[in-house]
Amino acid sequence: MDLYDSEFVVILGPSGSGKSTLLNILGGLDIPTSGHLFFHMWELTHANDAELTRFRRDCVGFIFQFYNLIPSLTARENVALVTEITHHPMCPEEALERVGLGDRLDHFPAQMSGGEQQRVAISRAIAKRPDVLLCDEPTGALDYQTGKLVLEALAQVNSELGTTTVVIPHNAGIAAMADRVVMMRSGEITNQSMK
Repeated sequence: MDLYDSEFVVILGPSGSGKSTLLNILGGLDIPTSGHLFFHMWELTHANDAELTRFRRDCVGFIFQFYNLIPSLTARENVALVTEITHHPMCPEEALERVGLGDRLDHFPAQMSGGEQQRVAISRAIAKRPDVLLCDEPTGALDYQTGKLVLEALAQVNSELGTTTVVIPHNAGIAAMADRVVMMRSGEITNQSMK
């Protein structure tokens, strides 16, 4: 499977089909048992821990179903954690503004709704200006309307920053947003369709 610059890809398939495993391999969290993984011309298949850490830090943003925010830090501080360890980050205020949270900079996670917390997580992921944004059920814990706002924020980031975005959705209905839909079953890609 190839991913292209600025592409918005949705991966669909039944539970246990390998979607999250594929995402973890793409992000350098898991090592494939066969095949090869390349990022541009950089082969990551046999990369050591330091190389994979550098790849994840410099090139990949992760967004998961659970927000993983630090409760004792404000939205701005949660995003700043990432900006302090990467090259050429956007400032936390800009990242939060991009997802409509410019007025919630100094709020703690407990003072925000689930959708706002997820948008802080998106801000944290995009603040390092990643080449690739990997999202594993980013709306799974949210109601439909809030999930829609989160997905619109992801689409906006994909469009404005040119970040290659790969989403495993909680709801297959978001496939309509995708440039390409990848279908998986039993650990294999069974179909790919372009918009």
